[in-house]
Amino acid sequence: MTPTGPCNAPDVVDVVALGESMVTFLPSRPGRLADVPSFDRGIGGAESNVACVLAAAGHSVRWVSRVGDDPFGDHLVEAVGGYGVDVAHVRRDPGRPTGIYFRTAGDRATDAHEVAYYRAGSAASAMSVTDPDPAAVRAGRVLHLSGITPALSASCLDLMRELTARRPGRPLVSFDVNHRPGLWGDTDAPKVLRDLARGADLVFVGQDEAWGLHSPEAVRAALPEPEVLVVKQGAAGATVFERRDVTFVPAPRVDVVAEVGAGDAFAAGFLSATLRGLPVRDRLRHGHLMAAAALTVPGDHATPPSREHADRLAALDDAAWGRLRLGPGWTAQAQRADEEVRTP
Repeated sequence: MTPTGPCNAPDVVDVVALGESMVTFLPSRPGRLADVPSFDRGIGGAESNVACVLAAAGHSVRWVSRVGDDPFGDHLVEAVGGYGVDVAHVRRDPGRPTGIYFRTAGDRATDAHEVAYYRAGSAASAMSVTDPDPAAVRAGRVLHLSGITPALSASCLDLMRELTARRPGRPLVSFDVNHRPGLWGDTDAPKVLRDLARGADLVFVGQDEAWGLHSPEAVRAALPEPEVLVVKQGAAGATVFERRDVTFVPAPRVDVVAEVGAGDAFAAGFLSATLRGLPVRDRLRHGHLMAAAALTVPGDHATPPSREHADRLAALDDAAWGRLRLGPGWTAQAQRADEEVRTP
């Protein structure tokens, strides 16, 4: 599948990513939030994470959102824009704050992991069908969305329903389910997310968040509508359903530092390869490689491998791919090696 979109429009970009980003506070050491004495500031948000990785990988990307007219909003716009992302369509809200959150240093999969969100009533939660400029949102080959946005408010859910409605001339709609139970309250999140996913062209879903379904085939049976369905299976790998074809690619072995941002990085790698028209095996491998970059750093954002290096790894034969092991600093080491080769 190669995205089409309004390629001749003067304002066209490769990807438009719409959703909330927050200022994140990362602990200076492991321990309970109550015991951590200080935090380092960062940024985090599913859609802006994807935007930053894609921009770092050389794509033209726009982030559409709302932030408060406050110092945290300044930081978000400057930080995301610093990756080369177009932030001209991020609106500033003088009456609502920018969302923030704190988290512990531990793995999200453990019982000791804590997250404290301060996002209720945030500027982004006020997004609605009348808020973003429709031309700015749709002027991309791909429109990337996630299941976090509809959980923020009723107006955000209405916006997501509008953006995932199947209409002629729309860009390729990419949707990462990103089911976060803590955001939904009493809402029937599985039904809402399935309905939104059915309107998308390309869907990412983790098998662990797929509503109790225990195999990629069961997920596909529940979501037959998307042209491309990517079922992420953790450290085992990922399966793609594209029309009648089914492709599984194992993930490389990774020395994990923190399981934060890997899903967003995987989506960015897969989208990057999709934009380049690469075959499905390579799209999956590029997703795995971008995820590996995120898994080997402590925060949400990692330096991605260069396109040339990622292409070389994605082209390995199956045996060599199976022997691949990636640890902290692997992208920087590859970059230094490439620079040494280029230096006469």
